Amino acid sequence: MTSKKLRFTVLLLVLAMVITAICGCGKKSGTGTDAKGAGENETQSGKSSEYADMTAIEFTRLMGNGINLGNTFESGDRTKLGTKSAINLYETNWNQPVTTKEMVQGMKDAGFDSIRIPIAWTCAINYEDGDYTIRQEFMDRIKEVVGYALDADMKVIINDHWDNQWWGMFGDKDTSVRENAMTLYKEMWKGIAESFKDYDERVVFEGANEELGDRLNDNWKNTAGKQTGVLTQDECYETVNTINQTFVDVIRAAGGYNETRFLLIPGYDTNVAKTCDDRYKMPTDTAKDKLIVSVHYYDPSNYCIDGSVSDWGVKADYTNMNTTLKSLTKFTDAGYGVIIGEWGVLKSEGGEDMCNYYENFLNNCDAYGYAPMLWDCSTVYDRSTCKMKYDDVAKIITNHSFDKQKDADVEEFKAAALKKTQKAESDAQDVVIEDGTAWIMFNSSDYQVSYAVGDDHPSGGTAGIKAEEAVVTGEGTYTVSLDFTETAGKYATSFVFAAIGIYNGEKLFPGYIIDIQELVINGEKVDIKDKWYTTTDDKKCTRLNLYNGWVSSIPDAARTSDGDPASANPTGVILPEDYTQIKTISVTFTYGPAK
Repeated sequence: MTSKKLRFTVLLLVLAMVITAICGCGKKSGTGTDAKGAGENETQSGKSSEYADMTAIEFTRLMGNGINLGNTFESGDRTKLGTKSAINLYETNWNQPVTTKEMVQGMKDAGFDSIRIPIAWTCAINYEDGDYTIRQEFMDRIKEVVGYALDADMKVIINDHWDNQWWGMFGDKDTSVRENAMTLYKEMWKGIAESFKDYDERVVFEGANEELGDRLNDNWKNTAGKQTGVLTQDECYETVNTINQTFVDVIRAAGGYNETRFLLIPGYDTNVAKTCDDRYKMPTDTAKDKLIVSVHYYDPSNYCIDGSVSDWGVKADYTNMNTTLKSLTKFTDAGYGVIIGEWGVLKSEGGEDMCNYYENFLNNCDAYGYAPMLWDCSTVYDRSTCKMKYDDVAKIITNHSFDKQKDADVEEFKAAALKKTQKAESDAQDVVIEDGTAWIMFNSSDYQVSYAVGDDHPSGGTAGIKAEEAVVTGEGTYTVSLDFTETAGKYATSFVFAAIGIYNGEKLFPGYIIDIQELVINGEKVDIKDKWYTTTDDKKCTRLNLYNGWVSSIPDAARTSDGDPASANPTGVILPEDYTQIKTISVTFTYGPAK
């Protein structure tokens, strides 16, 4: 649809809402259960609205800026609360307040056009007994909060989120467990779709959260150990595609507005690169142009999530953000909408770097027509005051709301936003390292201590760390180290990730292998028993994982000095439980071509 036609559609939509408000029946608005709104057309089910003929790309533009009602309805812990506790306990278990109409209206007033409501539905389902009925009191409370949002003229997303890790059933070695997982998934969404079938297309269903991907192998039994699943990554992709197709089929068969409802399809791990992988397939659909893909964006994680790095904004930061977000045009070019279901800088208190991050991120979303949903747990929007916490951030959110762009020519608006991202990248400080540089990437188990995690270097670190790096000029022996004794805590609390990285290693010395000669932690030499491997994630940085708990199989790019990477330990050569406190870590290694 052309930009002029889209503007005309928006004007008609606004006019229809005005007419409905003036001529309505006096019933409570927002639920979709009242008389049909202006401009509706009939379908076989008798349910349609002014959104029925709108495409996913057009609709995501209307969604504008969004916010998550984070750590609220997904906080229900079945182990702690069971399925029969007071409803408010499932809403407040992670220390967020009971949601009020004023809170949601305050979000709208702050410039948020949409709200994503994460939900743990199994807190209201006794599925172990074969009963998939959703507890009515829980459903009524969800509907009440959805109504708050619709009354505030917001679009709404509801999903199944985390949900006590039941998703790991899909990867279990027992086929009957996998079948039970699919039964639970189908019956859950049948119940949700039936309950919301009279709510119009402003209510979007999202089939899952971050669990569709490698986490289908998660431990679902609440026992010791990280994984119970046995799926390869290829099998995980196949299972994700099957689950997503099942989601679409179940919703479309439920009748009512479900026949034309916009459906948000979770990406693989909601990771941008993994979702752009050709193994990930969007489902087929009986409705035309109603599918949207969901990904999350918290890059770099040591700045956005754990806050161990406090600065952002060199040229490489802008380049990485702009390049990554542009890659999602793979979906918009194919006619799918794109929603960034979660994003944000979670441990910052405003300031220039955070504002620059927000501004460039939202300019990218404006440029490509994505709908961003800020992750928030009263960290940016204060639910106790119903106002934004930081004036500088509040201004950015308001300036990127749909109200600020609804009258603009769409293509001109997008082009102007793209120019802003390009200028920001061009103007940023350029830190260029042409040599190969070796260092230790590190993240403590509590995420309070971090150093240069990621394939780009330098990428910042916790204040007080003393780092020894090495300029790699070719074949030879090198030493790298980290000293945490001058950080605030005087040590790092174990680790969730540690690796040797060589920036530009793949570019300057393709095929070279890292071989550890000596690993010393807290002054004591480590007796390494497991076999290591050299690999790369981005075909630029060479890496050897000392420990990476997220890796459960040998990467395709792995190489070893003996030519047999299959016998290496995929996770690494040291274990977090062996080192509760780390004051110093040093690695001496050789670097050279495979023999």
